[in-house]
Amino acid sequence: MSSDLDETTITAAVLERVAHAPDPRVRQISEAVVRHLHALVRETRPSLDEWSAAVDFLTRSGQTCSDTRQEFILLSDALGISMLVDAIDHGPDGRATETTVLGPFYVGDPPAHPLGADLAGGAPGEPLLVRGTVSGPDGAPLAGAIVDTWQADEDGYYDVQRGEELELRARLRTDSAGRFWFWAVVPASYPIPDDGPVGDMLRAQGRHPYRPAHVHFRIAAPGCRELITHVFLAGDDYLESDVVFGVKRSLIAAVERVEQGELPDGTPIARPHARLTYDFALAPATAPTAAAAPAAEATA
Repeated sequence: MSSDLDETTITAAVLERVAHAPDPRVRQISEAVVRHLHALVRETRPSLDEWSAAVDFLTRSGQTCSDTRQEFILLSDALGISMLVDAIDHGPDGRATETTVLGPFYVGDPPAHPLGADLAGGAPGEPLLVRGTVSGPDGAPLAGAIVDTWQADEDGYYDVQRGEELELRARLRTDSAGRFWFWAVVPASYPIPDDGPVGDMLRAQGRHPYRPAHVHFRIAAPGCRELITHVFLAGDDYLESDVVFGVKRSLIAAVERVEQGELPDGTPIARPHARLTYDFALAPATAPTAAAAPAAEATA
């Protein structure tokens, strides 16, 4: 009888109920959630007031979400869960560029721009030429690969945070040699939004909310697994303490300061500027993974 359940018997009773789920995957996940949550409660033994505070935290997290802010993604990121899922979902591939978190500021179907476009849209900051290549699993350059990019500005804000027109983000296609290039500004390190429940959690844990400066990339091409990653700027103060645990050494690149130069297509550049170079390698669509690779909507 349910009235006879106590802290030693309730877990088995709940597991018996969810064992009848018709979908094996739903059953597996449900059983694991019950086991681990019940174990957490037994270990920490919260009072009713503490449990109410936990429910309130989750309620406020949902209420904080909007079209331009996803508090639950921030929570997943700040607890290292996003990077754990990413590590599980991407099997080892010795040549492919390493992945990292998508983050909460990606905008689907970003504006298309030609190679060499200035994505700053007049935003102030040190001019930054971002350039690189995209190659396939065999090492050959990939022509026509979709390259989505987005980043913060020199003050550490994304366009969607400022509520302005989209800038410092774009969708480009690589040229016949697999190359891409565009103009932006040198991004700054920045705090994740910390005026909500996740910020309260970080302060309670004695943690800072900062991410090191980086440029986001989401790259897709036929026959390849979609790549979601960042390129981090070398020398940033927060590379060793990224609040979302997203830094990988292979993704750190130096920013060069040059007085002049030229674009990949040979066009001369007569002004001083910063330059960030990174070459990406995609994994095959059948790369090892714990689950099926998601379809790359960027190819649409």
